[in-house]
Amino acid sequence: MNEPGHPRAPGRAIDMTHGAGGKAGEQLIGSIFRKHFSNPFLDQGDDGAALGEVAGRLVMTTDGHVVAPLFFPGGDIGRLAVAGTVNDLAVMGAVPRFLTASFILEEGFPIDDLERIVISMAATAREAGAQIVAGDTKVVERGKADGVFIALTGLGVAPDAVAPSGSKARPGDAILVSGTMGDHGVAILSKRENLDFETEIVSDCQPLADLAQAMFAVVPGIRVMRDPTRGGLAATLNEIAHQSGVGMALIEAEIPIDPGVAAACELLGLDPLNIANEGKLLAICSAEDAERLLDAMRRHPRGRRAAIIGRVVEDRALLVTMRTAFGGSRVVDWIAGEQLPRIC
Repeated sequence: MNEPGHPRAPGRAIDMTHGAGGKAGEQLIGSIFRKHFSNPFLDQGDDGAALGEVAGRLVMTTDGHVVAPLFFPGGDIGRLAVAGTVNDLAVMGAVPRFLTASFILEEGFPIDDLERIVISMAATAREAGAQIVAGDTKVVERGKADGVFIALTGLGVAPDAVAPSGSKARPGDAILVSGTMGDHGVAILSKRENLDFETEIVSDCQPLADLAQAMFAVVPGIRVMRDPTRGGLAATLNEIAHQSGVGMALIEAEIPIDPGVAAACELLGLDPLNIANEGKLLAICSAEDAERLLDAMRRHPRGRRAAIIGRVVEDRALLVTMRTAFGGSRVVDWIAGEQLPRIC
C-alpha cells in the first residue's frame, strides 16, 4: 500500500511470524501495544479484562475503520478509530470507560507506522477518558489488508435520567449541530487525490464525550443526539425522520460550513451535507430548551460554531427539506451510491 504523500518507510516491517502466536508476535505486542496502552486492566495479561462492578446503565458499541490514506490532515486511523467509537457512546449519553481493539495487519506494513498509530490511539483514549483494556492482532498476506484495519468495541456508563434515541424527535423540536459540516470527508479527499486548495482543509476528528456531557448537564432531556459520520448530516437526519415518523425542515443559511470546504465541494460537484464528519454531533431538543442548549454548546471548545439549523415538522412522507439560500426549497435525500469511498 503506497499512499499519496506517505511512502513506505524503510526498516522494520510486519511479517507473517508476527501473527503466528510465537515469540515474534509476543515481542510486537510487548514493544508496541502493551508499551503504549498500559493500564491496570490490560496489564492483567489474561484472555479478557476483568473490569469489576460498574455502576449505571451500560452502553456498548462496535466500530470498524478502514480509512485511506491512513494519515491525513488533522488525524490518522488511530485517532479516528478511538474518536469514532467513543463518540457513538457519547451521543447515547454515556461516559466512555473501556475499549477493546482488534488489528488486522498486512504483511510488509512498517512497524514504525504501526507504533505511530498506536501512540495516537493511546493519546486519544486519554483525551476521551477511556482505557484500552483488551485487544487482538492478526497478520494477513501482503495485498489483503491495505496496511491496517482496526475494529474497536466500546463500553460506557450512562445515568438512567439520560436516554436519547432516534425515535424521540417530535414536531416543533429544534435541530442543532455543534459545528461545521463536511470537514473530515473533504480533508480525506484532498489528501487522497493530492488536491491543493488555498488553505489546508483539516479533519474535525476528535472525541466528543466532554461536549456531550456538558450538553446533558444543561438539558438532560435532549431527545436525540447523533454523530453524523458516513452519509453526513443528510443521512443522519433521514434516519432520525424515519425512526421518529416525522419530517425535518432545515435552513441552508444557518448550517455552518467552512468556506474552504464549501469551495472544494462546489469545485468537485459534492454536497457538503452528504459528507462525513468525525468530530461533530447533532442534537434535537424541545424548542423551549434550544437557546439554553445552544449557549452551552458554544461555551465549550468543541462547540464554538454550534448553530440551530432547523426544526422537526409533521410530515407523513418523512422528508427532510431545506429552504435554500436563494429562497427556494429542496429535498435533502439520502445519498445514492458512494460519494467518497473509505473515509472512516
